[in-house]
Amino acid sequence: MPSRFEPCGLGQLISLRYGSVPVVHATGGLVDTIEDYNPRTGRGNGFVFRAYDSRDLLMTITRAVENFKYQDAWRALMERGMRQSFSWAVPAKKYVAVYRKSLRQPAN
Repeated sequence: MPSRFEPCGLGQLISLRYGSVPVVHATGGLVDTIEDYNPRTGRGNGFVFRAYDSRDLLMTITRAVENFKYQDAWRALMERGMRQSFSWAVPAKKYVAVYRKSLRQPAN
């Protein structure tokens, strides 16, 4: 998803849910939801390129293809993305907790 601008982004979330590892430009909702994969630490859920140019995109796609060769690590990357939840269930509970806490605080 080499979007130049992306205010929200649902494509990468759908991608993660179905086990497709996204390649995204570091902008908007894409960079908010996709963490660049680091094969040394095993952290991340996709591949992110920072500079909006063809060279950086090509380098990032190349990194993704090279990592694809390591099928066990790739499967773990896919499964990690599929387990992520971007629903409102957790944030909604936090909002309710803050609201309830505010009701218990005396007004100044």
